[in-house]
Amino acid sequence: MTSQITFYLSQIIGCKLYDLNGAQLGKVIEIYVNAHQENLNKDEVFRPAFVGLKTKINGEVRYLNYDYFKISGNQKKFKFICSKTVDLETSTIESSLPLAKNILDRQIVDINGRKLVRVNDIRLVSIDSGTFVIAVDVSTKGLLRRLGVSEILTKFLNIFNIALETNFILWDDVQALDTSNFNIKLSLDSNKLHKLHPSDLADIIEEMGAASRTKIFESLDEEKAADVLEEMEPYAQAQIIESLSIEKAADVLEKMPADEVADLLDTLEDDKVELILNEMEKESSEDVRELLEYEDKEVGSLMTTDFLSFLETMTVDETLSELRKQQPEADMIYSLFITDTNEKLIATVSLRDLVISLPTMTLKEIMNTEFISVQDEDKADRLAAIILKYDLLAIPVTDAVNTLVGMVVIDDIVEDLMSKRKTKKGGLSWR
Repeated sequence: MTSQITFYLSQIIGCKLYDLNGAQLGKVIEIYVNAHQENLNKDEVFRPAFVGLKTKINGEVRYLNYDYFKISGNQKKFKFICSKTVDLETSTIESSLPLAKNILDRQIVDINGRKLVRVNDIRLVSIDSGTFVIAVDVSTKGLLRRLGVSEILTKFLNIFNIALETNFILWDDVQALDTSNFNIKLSLDSNKLHKLHPSDLADIIEEMGAASRTKIFESLDEEKAADVLEEMEPYAQAQIIESLSIEKAADVLEKMPADEVADLLDTLEDDKVELILNEMEKESSEDVRELLEYEDKEVGSLMTTDFLSFLETMTVDETLSELRKQQPEADMIYSLFITDTNEKLIATVSLRDLVISLPTMTLKEIMNTEFISVQDEDKADRLAAIILKYDLLAIPVTDAVNTLVGMVVIDDIVEDLMSKRKTKKGGLSWR
């Protein structure tokens, strides 16, 4: 029959060591585990195993091989029994992970909870084949256990029928983030973190320290990095871009909408901005440069140059085929724009009208020539009044000679409002 003892790191740090005759040898001051396991099968779950103990014996610090130890006791008191004191090899010490020093109080990602949490204790198990790490405890109860007041407080709360919950994260779900003092990968599957929604991942990265923030961001592919960067607050965006190489920054920014890039670069030093723009692809760089020329209070500073326009002679079927080919983002098809051969805006057409019309009909037959537009140099504070009055999701933007140059989507207007810019009503341009 296999014997099993489960316990916590907080319960064995500082506990006593005894020899086989019951004589006290010293006490435990740190636990060392193997940081990785070679030749692990794909479906196997890695559990770090105890390899050594940092002890204090007769006033001397010694690193002892765990092969000669057994743990015994119960949840109130544990002890280590040593059959032989064999020093741990230096190479093993250097390649192993000290649990208390490098895991307790570290920040990790709770993949299921999609948030950054702190390790308050570590769940362990001892079986015939060894002693292993199985989970981390990120609950308040874990912290109280470390402080030695868990039992007393639990009894007190029981009087009021209040229970403290324990929150475990299994070791294979742990993603260590604060790696400033060690360079060890704590999870076999780093993709778990990358599979989080960009918004969730952005929130998590923003909570990290600068060094950890950059390290995690650099591990993302360019598409994912761009999506995450778009979701981050301006201060975090600027810190990330400042920490990246010019080449890496340019590669990521090329994957973002030009208006988002312009807003971000507007917070950086001019010299840095010029280096990044020179490194970006010419077309992307030119779009961003055009947007950077607008004043903050102008419509052009909020518009995106990513839009789709069509000729009135195109059929519904041809237009839908082009949409399938382009696979645009959702906000790009709030409204479709119709231009002439000189790219002058002449009408709009809704996605609804496009979908319900016969495939052979031309856009001219279903387009709306009485539309609302704004000019790129108009005051931005008039946009909120327009979307509220006319229930719009997107507004086309033209230049002074009616050339279509971009559009402003409702998301950007709301974001502008949340930045506490004042809004005023302005005139409308009707066609």
